[in-house]
Amino acid sequence: MTKRAKSMLILIAGPYRSGTGDDPVKMAANLDRLESVSVPLFRAGHIPMIGEWVALPLGRQAGSTGVADPIYDEFAYPVAERLLQHCDAVLRLAGASKGADEDVRLARERGLPVYFDLGEVPPAA
Repeated sequence: MTKRAKSMLILIAGPYRSGTGDDPVKMAANLDRLESVSVPLFRAGHIPMIGEWVALPLGRQAGSTGVADPIYDEFAYPVAERLLQHCDAVLRLAGASKGADEDVRLARERGLPVYFDLGEVPPAA
C-alpha cells in the first residue's frame, strides 16, 4: 500500500530548450510534455510547477524577444533556482537537459525528494 504524503509543490523538470536548436515548435512540444504530467500531479493532491510558467512571462514583460537573447538568460535558470527554495520535491522527466540536471542537483543538495517517474510520487493525504 502506498503511503499518502502531504500535498507538495513539485517542480517538473525536463528538457525545454535542449535538443531543439531553438526551434519554437520543438520547444513548444517539450513544454507540452512537461505540462502533460501537471494534471495527474494535481489530481494526486499536489501543486505542479514548471519554471517556464514563470520565466517565460517574466522575460516577455522585460522585453525578451526569444531564448537567444540575454534577457531570457536573466530569468530562465534563476527562476528555477528560486522556485526550488519553495518546492517540496522535483519530478525529473527523461531527456537531456543541463537545466533539469541542475534542478536535481539543487534539490538533492537541499534534501528534497527527486522522482523520476510519475508513479513514484506518493498521493497526498
